[in-house]
Amino acid sequence: MNQRPSRLFGYLLGILTALLLTVVLIEWIMHPPPGDLLYLAIYLSFTSLVSAVIGFLSHRLGWWRKLPRLSYALILGYILAGGLTLFNVWVTARLMFINQHDLALGSLLLLFAGGISIAFGFFISNTITQALGNLVEGADQLSQGDFSTRVTVNGNDEIAQLSRAFNKMATRLEQAAANERALDEARRNLVAWASHDLRTPLTSLHVMIAAMADGVVDDPATIARYLRQSQNEIDRMSKLLDDLFELAQLDAGFHDLDFQWISLPDLISDTLESFAARAHVQGVTLDGHVDNQVDLVWAAPEKLSRVLDNLLSNALRYTPNSGSIRLRAEATDDAIVVTVHDSGEGINPKDVPHIFDRFYRGEKSRMRDQNESGGVGLGLAIVKGLVEAHSGEIWVESEPEKGTKFWFTLPRRKTGSTV
Repeated sequence: MNQRPSRLFGYLLGILTALLLTVVLIEWIMHPPPGDLLYLAIYLSFTSLVSAVIGFLSHRLGWWRKLPRLSYALILGYILAGGLTLFNVWVTARLMFINQHDLALGSLLLLFAGGISIAFGFFISNTITQALGNLVEGADQLSQGDFSTRVTVNGNDEIAQLSRAFNKMATRLEQAAANERALDEARRNLVAWASHDLRTPLTSLHVMIAAMADGVVDDPATIARYLRQSQNEIDRMSKLLDDLFELAQLDAGFHDLDFQWISLPDLISDTLESFAARAHVQGVTLDGHVDNQVDLVWAAPEKLSRVLDNLLSNALRYTPNSGSIRLRAEATDDAIVVTVHDSGEGINPKDVPHIFDRFYRGEKSRMRDQNESGGVGLGLAIVKGLVEAHSGEIWVESEPEKGTKFWFTLPRRKTGSTV
């Protein structure tokens, strides 16, 4: 946007307003003869025109823009304004035939007033340039990576507004830098943990396959056992890769979730049925209940099924023989609440705040079978991400020796087809 014409128009309008106001006040206060008033108006118009030309040329040539500091430009402006004031009064007084003594005295007094004005302008300009200098220094520190930099805000003028905007920008940059560091650390941990969890089954596979290939193991029973173990290790790696892919989709925002109206009672019934055999083998009672008010929910069937699968699988892993797991769904005014409650040994209180963190496994004592791997610590992180992708929330409550309860919410209204 070009503001030069508007600034020039404002400058000329200000000069014209000053001229007319002066003529009106002279006529109202001094009541000069019409002829004298006309001559005075002509003289003032002449000096106003000269002042306008000088000011325009100063603006056009941009003298102040060539100075190394803004304070010098402001001082130059005050000097120019004082000089124009002295010129206007001196020329007008001379044309009005004021005697030389009064003209000299008036000129000296104006020179004195101009000097006072320039000194005052110098003081004010230093205040302004100091605030701008703080902004320049702060910007320089930001450019060097010091995002904790803040500038002092004084007043409510444009510089104060700029200072506030600068501080807000610095705060956002500091937060972005912190997020970037956390993301980098998470990536490093992800690579380290994933490498570790892939290396373990790969090492086992290498040993067993090498033993069979080299003829170290040749009896059918041992070979069959090695093959079963190899298949289990492959399944572990496949699950880890699936989990990593799921996390990558969560980080990308899941822009392709296939939301639709689904029957939550049917989904819960299918989930319980798929875990019934495993629960029976482990001697765990699996129970489910859905309130009559619960029917259709707006969800991605495959993803919501994975949420239930992960929660039930996690509960079965940590529930001892003769224990129980209860899966419940009930309706509130604006949400469906799904609860998975097991009677396992519970979670150590120090582990609860981290239970949804990636690759977090908690205490080994929670594991039902010390020989069991217990997963790679991604299941609950995926559950949390999927629930939030459905515009829901998830919580956990647990006490040692009293079991653990996970519950999450699903909105009863349609929340959109993409997240």
